Amino acid sequence: MKTKSELLGKSTSAEVAHISPHGIWLLIKEQEYFLGFTDYPWFEEAKVADIHQLELLHDHHLRWESLDVDIELATPEAPQGIPAGIPELRPLV
Repeated sequence: MKTKSELLGKSTSAEVAHISPHGIWLLIKEQEYFLGFTDYPWFEEAKVADIHQLELLHDHHLRWESLDVDIELATPEAPQGIPAGIPELRPLV
């Protein structure tokens, strides 16, 4: 029997590693990402608890339910045709 997370396509391989005055550091599938408040202003005034409620859906879609924010990871696994209005996030190299 599948768990609720498996049915919804959720993964536990995404976490908020650090919140700085300039943005948020994420660790997703062993890749580091940075969401600067300049590029992602929705997070600047958000509560820390809301920022930590990060969900990784289908291995390429980040979701913060309480903030109503969705971000797609720019990976080879991500499907073509990302819906308009959903920003892409690229890993730090």
